[in-house]
Amino acid sequence: MTASLTPKPWIAAIHAYVPGKSAGADGRPLVKLSANENPLGCSPKALAARAQAVHPALYPDGDSTALREAIGQMHGIEPNRVIMGSGSGELLYLAASAYAGPGDEVLFSQYSFSLYDIVARRCGAEPVEAKAKDYGTDVDAMLAAVTPRTRVVIVANPNNPTGTYLPRAEIARLHAGLPADVLLVLDQAYAEYVAPERDDGSLELAASQPNVLVTRTFSKAYGLAGERVGWGTGPRAVIEVLNRIRGAFNVSNEAQAMALVALADQDFVVHSREHNARVRGNFVAAMEALGNHGVSVVPSEANFVMILFEGRLTGEAAYNGLAEAGYITRWLPSSGLGHGLRITIGTDEQMAAIAAILRDLAEQAQ
Repeated sequence: MTASLTPKPWIAAIHAYVPGKSAGADGRPLVKLSANENPLGCSPKALAARAQAVHPALYPDGDSTALREAIGQMHGIEPNRVIMGSGSGELLYLAASAYAGPGDEVLFSQYSFSLYDIVARRCGAEPVEAKAKDYGTDVDAMLAAVTPRTRVVIVANPNNPTGTYLPRAEIARLHAGLPADVLLVLDQAYAEYVAPERDDGSLELAASQPNVLVTRTFSKAYGLAGERVGWGTGPRAVIEVLNRIRGAFNVSNEAQAMALVALADQDFVVHSREHNARVRGNFVAAMEALGNHGVSVVPSEANFVMILFEGRLTGEAAYNGLAEAGYITRWLPSSGLGHGLRITIGTDEQMAAIAAILRDLAEQAQ
């Protein structure tokens, strides 16, 4: 019998990550509100920085030295406690690969980022979901799900795809309840959209505790999703381990140049946060007005909202109706959210149009 080439069983069990779509089932381009991209684009200064980037024929700085130093200065972190990634997704993979493997468990909440399941399986660990509470992370359920096999716990705050948020005291309580040999990874991809006074204390934990890693990204509020720039911070020992296995030259010349300038342009970040809060508030109010049609909103601190359809208008019908009208959103039946849509906060005009379409669909369904 001829042997066949087969992947490891834990790799074969992975379902590839599915990004937000930008076209309808017929291939027609639609207004893309499915990937939580910044509707304002990125800092004009960052765009201008592309022309000043090191020539693409030359390798980038493999340590992203200037960018790590700038991040450290802004957040009060020693540069040797900062690691750069090709998006924060690379850092999540590194964390699981470094501290978990076959026979171990990676724990996260129900209704959290679908990439976490892949992160766990890629290194041969078993993904474990703790039951959510009100569509968000339940600290008690998470702690109850910890076993002797648990090696990594991942929490998105704000949570993707539901937008829920754990306050500082709950993050601290979760960490305090974990064994010392478990790495707590706090995924803060949407942190810049949270009002500063509501900061959850994650960076402080990463600075003071030996088993906390915080990941952030330039993809969301900074508007550099296409450049793939993420960063993380934690104790020096953890950062040193992750640096051993990260990709060589993992952040391009152009990405480093643009991120460095984008970081300095905090006026753009503040504008993005304020725009998001205002437009999100208006959109949420419009959705709450449809409560008598079985429409509700999961409270969100991110640049998207999860709209639940529990009346005659279903999540699938809402998704298809919006697509027919020219808007693509995120319908997640595979995540147990077939009754909801995750909708990125776009421009005033886009969100007003979506609100009107959903109102019409809800009324027609009665």
